[in-house]
Amino acid sequence: MGLTFYWYPNCGTCKKAKKWLDEQKLDYQPVHIVETPPSKDRLLELIDKSNLPAKKFFNTSGKKYREQNIKEKIKDADIEEMAALLSSDGMLIKRPIVTDGKNVTVGFKEEVFAETWK
Repeated sequence: MGLTFYWYPNCGTCKKAKKWLDEQKLDYQPVHIVETPPSKDRLLELIDKSNLPAKKFFNTSGKKYREQNIKEKIKDADIEEMAALLSSDGMLIKRPIVTDGKNVTVGFKEEVFAETWK
């Protein structure tokens, strides 16, 4: 099974991740995270499989995160509320997200990609 690659084409980190995937000749399906953000249920599944806290899925350096004061909104939010908020706007989601249905990586660190996707 190929990978699903949630990305934003204007994002520098996403471009680096895409280049790495291409260099490894890995088969992936790109999904524009802003035009087609993952659903709340899909995000819950990704969060569960990533073994990361839901807060790690937020693009904390993003403009919308700061403008909407998301840090305060999620301080006491449960996982369902966070997934709903994330699914409402792809710009709130840390990217890229890569999954093969079993494993999930969030963001791009070459060593993590090499360990997970090679």
